[in-house]
Amino acid sequence: MTTRTDLSASPPIEGRDDLLSVFSKGEKPRESWRIGTEHEKFVYRLSDHRSPSYEEPGGIRDLLMGLTEFGWRPVEENGVVIALAGNDGTISLEPAGQLELSGAPLRDLHQSCTESGRHLEQVKAIGDRLGLGFLGLGMWPDKARSDLPVMPKGRYEIMRRHMPRVGNLGLDMMLRTCTIQVNLDYSSEADMVKKFRVGLALQPVATALFANSPFTEGKPNGFKSFRSHIWEDTDPHRTGMLPFVFEDGFGYERYCDYALDVPMYFVFRDGKYIDAAGLSFRDFLDGKLSVLPGETPTMADWTDHLSTAFPEVRLKSFLEMRGADGGRWGRICALPALWVGLLYSGTALDAAWDLVRHWSIEEREALRHAVPRQALDSPVPGGGTVRDLAARVLDIAAAGLTERAELNAAGDNEGGFLDPLREVVASGKTFADRMLDRYHGDWKGDVRHIYEEYSF
Repeated sequence: MTTRTDLSASPPIEGRDDLLSVFSKGEKPRESWRIGTEHEKFVYRLSDHRSPSYEEPGGIRDLLMGLTEFGWRPVEENGVVIALAGNDGTISLEPAGQLELSGAPLRDLHQSCTESGRHLEQVKAIGDRLGLGFLGLGMWPDKARSDLPVMPKGRYEIMRRHMPRVGNLGLDMMLRTCTIQVNLDYSSEADMVKKFRVGLALQPVATALFANSPFTEGKPNGFKSFRSHIWEDTDPHRTGMLPFVFEDGFGYERYCDYALDVPMYFVFRDGKYIDAAGLSFRDFLDGKLSVLPGETPTMADWTDHLSTAFPEVRLKSFLEMRGADGGRWGRICALPALWVGLLYSGTALDAAWDLVRHWSIEEREALRHAVPRQALDSPVPGGGTVRDLAARVLDIAAAGLTERAELNAAGDNEGGFLDPLREVVASGKTFADRMLDRYHGDWKGDVRHIYEEYSF
């Protein structure tokens, strides 16, 4: 989740144009498009697989401070280090200590994958010293909520109180999941709309290809991506497939209205988070927010609020692809490769839109609901399965990456980063399927073997 690193004064919102400017100012010419990869991983004690607290010796605080040896700068909240800033972006903490790298905006996938590898090398170096390991999955395979610590970030305390009021699985989302995401640019409002539609319609394909969360508290949970299922019962006011994105006339204005209707979580003032859970940002604009009577929001408040909507694709000053489970290093590189290949080539974008443009709202919703359980075996509109569709999608993405012609020093283009996903389609087995095979086979029902085989 977003960590505020800029605490400087923010201008007040003067009118609706200011709200829309967050989106319009994100427009960039093609040559300035960048790739921002985000990935989370679980932190555990090597000795007993326990999730460490923030304060304990050798825990999360010491991990963050250890990383300052590599040039990362501490970011504090109320005198507590809760994130790090550096040339490779931001390292932040998810609610139960999941460690996230929000990478810098980079030109190509070679740079992005190198950045991820550099980060993981640094994390492992400090982890080895502290006796910590790092697990690349979509959900804790063996931890109950009660087993997990809570990080000292004000917004998380507000969210923990509010989540049970609006859904049954929101606390699982906060405490027990990890994801890989990519942030991508657009050149115009029309370009944003087309990318948003393709990204939203094909998000279930990414969920299936990256499905990696089949266990809950040590047992199979009946899903391939339980992390994806969790989002279906977190908060209906701020999650989902956003049917209005496919309606005529969709653009910045319509997304702005959606975001204004998302209930608030908090307001950040004087270094502290004020609980505004369930209140209306529209009331805030009118100076009628009960927790700050008479006060109106700043642009920073609007940016904060946009980060509290959690649809499958999210618009800020860029587009976030949000459907994938967490995973190990090769999968971290594969997720941006998939979406860059589809969305950063005009030819590929057209081809991808042709695959999904005729689907009805009901068909898109049915696919979204089927994929967490069935993954590659989910039926798709028009016939066939997600496995069949994924093969076509990967071919389109590969062609898009070839068209980009971004080469590394060896002369390779970016298409090789799709190889882990091609293997999933060729074998018909997701990462979840492989773990379930091991669980019922060599592991003999003992999920603890995951720590040996799925750590970084």
